Amino acid sequence: MDAAGHPCIPSWSGTAGADVFGELNAQQREAVMHGSGALLVIAGAGSGKTLTLAARVARLVLDGADPQRLMLLTFSRRAAQEMQHRAGLLLHRALGLHERQRAPALPWSGTFHSVGARLLREQAAQLGLSPDFTVLDRGDSEDLIGLVRQELGFAATRMRFPLKGTCLSIYSRVVNTREPLARVIGSAFPWCAGWEEELTRLFDAYAGEKQRQQVLDFDDLLLYWSLMMEEPSIAHVLRDRFDHVLVDEYQDTNRMQAAILAALAPEGRGVTVVGDDAQSIYSFRAAQVRNILDFPKTCTPAARVIALEQNYRSTQPLLDASNAVIAQAGERHDKRLWSERASSMRAELVAVEDESDQARWIADAVLARREEGVTLKRQAVLFRTGHHSAALELELGRRNIPFVKFGGLRFLEAAHVKDVLSVLRWAQNPRCTLAGLRAAQLVPGFGPASARRLSDAMAAAEDAVAALHAFKPPAASLEDWSRFLALYDALRAHADWPGELQAVQRWYAPLLASLHDDAPTRLADIEQLARLAGGYPSRERFLTELTLDPPSATSDESQEPGLDEDYLILSTIHSAKGQEWHAVYVLNVVDGCIPSDMATGSAAEIDEERRLLYVAMTRARERLHLLVPQRFYVTQQSSLGDRHLYGALTRFIPPEVARHFAWVGPHSAVPEITSAASQAEKPGPLPAPGFDIAARARARWSS
Repeated sequence: MDAAGHPCIPSWSGTAGADVFGELNAQQREAVMHGSGALLVIAGAGSGKTLTLAARVARLVLDGADPQRLMLLTFSRRAAQEMQHRAGLLLHRALGLHERQRAPALPWSGTFHSVGARLLREQAAQLGLSPDFTVLDRGDSEDLIGLVRQELGFAATRMRFPLKGTCLSIYSRVVNTREPLARVIGSAFPWCAGWEEELTRLFDAYAGEKQRQQVLDFDDLLLYWSLMMEEPSIAHVLRDRFDHVLVDEYQDTNRMQAAILAALAPEGRGVTVVGDDAQSIYSFRAAQVRNILDFPKTCTPAARVIALEQNYRSTQPLLDASNAVIAQAGERHDKRLWSERASSMRAELVAVEDESDQARWIADAVLARREEGVTLKRQAVLFRTGHHSAALELELGRRNIPFVKFGGLRFLEAAHVKDVLSVLRWAQNPRCTLAGLRAAQLVPGFGPASARRLSDAMAAAEDAVAALHAFKPPAASLEDWSRFLALYDALRAHADWPGELQAVQRWYAPLLASLHDDAPTRLADIEQLARLAGGYPSRERFLTELTLDPPSATSDESQEPGLDEDYLILSTIHSAKGQEWHAVYVLNVVDGCIPSDMATGSAAEIDEERRLLYVAMTRARERLHLLVPQRFYVTQQSSLGDRHLYGALTRFIPPEVARHFAWVGPHSAVPEITSAASQAEKPGPLPAPGFDIAARARARWSS
């Protein structure tokens, strides 16, 4: 043990450790070898961000950092696993381990929400929470706030009260932006103006119902973690627990996440954040580009900034065009991407007559690339908004060109998956009303009225499980209810994980045929759940992690389409972030579409639209085509009605930027477009909280 009582970890630095970093370029190595002071790595698109962060983790461990005292925060479980895998490979090689020997693990690697959930369970006793609290997914959170909304009588108002989904979105934005309710409504939900008092009552009742049921939603995990760090005794313990905190994709953090990081390391010592302000495109999820722009000066001393500029994805002509677009941004961290991949093909601006002509041009182009040996899967069509691809989808159908458009039924939204998980969640937390109502109604003969009577009885009882056993079910369900109680008791015993899920699967499988016509397909999803369960040490960790980062789709939706061995990718730009393709086609690169005419109300909004175009452009490896319709159809204009507009090349490509592109097709002179957008309004002061964590949470929306 060292003087502070921490376990001493041997240092593995030396020639063996240095060899594994030989593949890094100079800037990457500089970031990896940086000391313990605060560090900001501006990782340009395609610059090897994942390798650099994983190598830094490995280097810290090699130099003696205790993996148990290292926190790695990412935005998806898969990203955390990839980071751990790469760091593990580097450590394995550096330590000269046998192939069957394992490198040191990183137990505190995961998403903000999953790590927050683990810390909250550890400190639950001091926060008035049960360690067995349930985490609600988005659908369940909407249902719960909808029930509260109805109980308060807001569903019967003479004026149109916001629907449950809108209410939850407002609540979420208040929590994550740390802005007062009135400001959030004014800036993001102006059609809800006038309902501030009712929404405050709704959010207060929603919080109270969650407290009663011992459930938290996604936003609560960050809110409660942040509030927990405001209590000095707990904050001191957590600060002393971690020597290094590394954050991936820092440009996507919101104010709550930035506050958590600042509370973990107030001066920034031991903190490494990695990201790219030029790829900050999620303000609609409350992400704040200011977090990464302002990070250096929030640390004492100021954080060191290292930019990764060598791009390993795109050719230099494509990077020249992308650099020129983003160079117009009002405020940014300076960098200029470059590549060793030379090419004679410049990015193209493709002038087309209208959206139908645009669709025909793309269909011709993707087939031509296919004949050259570029499969459809290596090509992607990107667009600002989902409906922009409507004409193209029709044309692809006529040409018999198979395609996949990102979207579809999410795994946790499927009825059969929710059924199985509700049984597990109810056993984990008998106070969870939503899980109980759903699980009880799976028992044959058990209807909504009986389920509500049971729920009310359990809510009123001091011992909810005893009330469950004392409940008299409908006569038609006596035998099935007895079998369910036996299953419930076995689950409460925590006897065997993941055997508990398999027991639920055996109980539920006979019900599938009576509930759904496609029972075999749905059973495959349940079997997938069982396979996933084997990767988690406990039921609690499985339920939490699966809720926070579920598989993207059900088995019948996630399979690659059987229409063809190859298919074209259609995707919104937001969904394409982090991906790359040989050839990229971007639809409707005209003012009104990019930037969207709904996102030009401030300089901040316009800058984000510019970053969105930049993200689309930097997905291309070899070929990049920006489509410029000379005329396109616009629907649902509030004052002018449906009409045709004449396309003007996006303001993000003025003449001095257009020289980096090649024009294809007939075109007019490129107009020079200027804008004078207002500056974004600065956030107001935050309320002064006390330590009652529920009261502090309420203060977020009642101020």
